[in-house]
Amino acid sequence: MVANCSDVVSLSSLRYRAAMSVLTREIIYFHPSAAEARALGRPIVALESSVLAQGLPIPANREADRRCRDSILGRGAFPCITAVANGVPTIGLEGAGLERFLARDGVAKVSSRDIPWAVAKKLDGATTVAAALAMCTAAGLEVFATGGIGGVHRGAPFDESADLAELAKSPVITVCAGAKSILDLPATVERLETLGVTVIGYRTDEFPGFFTAGSGLSLSASADTPAEIAVAYRASRALGRLGAILVVQPPPANSALDAEVVETAIAAALAEARIAGVRGAGVTPFLLAAVDRATEGRSLATNLALLENNAALAAEIAVELSRGG
Repeated sequence: MVANCSDVVSLSSLRYRAAMSVLTREIIYFHPSAAEARALGRPIVALESSVLAQGLPIPANREADRRCRDSILGRGAFPCITAVANGVPTIGLEGAGLERFLARDGVAKVSSRDIPWAVAKKLDGATTVAAALAMCTAAGLEVFATGGIGGVHRGAPFDESADLAELAKSPVITVCAGAKSILDLPATVERLETLGVTVIGYRTDEFPGFFTAGSGLSLSASADTPAEIAVAYRASRALGRLGAILVVQPPPANSALDAEVVETAIAAALAEARIAGVRGAGVTPFLLAAVDRATEGRSLATNLALLENNAALAAEIAVELSRGG
C-alpha cells in the first residue's frame, strides 16, 4: 500500500521536530531553578541580558535585575534571563555568571545571528531582543519581556534591527514599551505590519514611544486584560502562525518623558552624530546618551520603571496562559 503524500510529509515533519527537540535539549542549558520551574509547570517569563551588560550603567543594571525579578515573582511567575554563558546558550542566568554580566566585563552583545559563533568561541554573550526570541523559540518559552524593541533607524531605512525579522518568526508573546524613541517609529510600525506581526496595545490605542506615552501612531488592536492577550495568542498558534504577539504598553504615567523634549534632544544628537561621523552600532548609544543629558538623567529612571512595568504585565499574561482555556 502506497502511503498518502500528506502522511509522508506529516511523518517527516514529526521526525524532524523530534530530532530538533533532542538537539535543542543538548545545546540549551536550563539552570536547575529554571528546569524545576518548567517541570512543575510554573509560568515562566524570559528576559534579555543585553540590557544588563550593555544597556544600563552600573549600578542601575543591578537595580533593573532586582526590580524585574521581584515584579515577576510577586505575580506568580518565574523569571529566566537568557544569555550565552561561556559559550552555552542558557535559560536562567544566575550566580557567578550573572555577576560577570552585571560587571559588564568582556561580555559581547549577541543578536540571533551571533549565537552560533558565541557558542563556537565559548564567549559570554548578552542577548538582544532578537537573540532572546531565538532562544525562547528553541526552548519553547512563550512569554518574553523587554524594555523596547529595535526597529528602522532614522535617516537610514536600510538599517533595520534584526528584532523585526525575529519577531516575524518567533511564536512568543513579547511585552515592551514600543520601539526605542530614537528610531523611525512610523517606518517601524509599517515594517511590523508588512512582516505580519500582530501588535496589541495594552490599555492604549496608540503605539508607545518608549520614553514617551504616545507616538501619534494608531493601533488597530487594544486589550484591557491579560486574558484577552492569552486568547489572541492561542488563536495565533491554532492557526499555525509563526510570528510573535507584540504587546505594547506605555511607560508608567509618573515616569513618562515629555515627547517634545525627547524629540528635540534626538534631532540635535542626530545632527551632532553626522558631524562627528558616528555611524553603525555607535549611533544608538550616542543618541541615548544625548537624551539622558537633555533630560538631566530622568530617562534612566523612565527606563527602569518601564522595564519593571513590562515584566509585571508579562508575568500576568504568563499566569493567564498557564490556566489554559
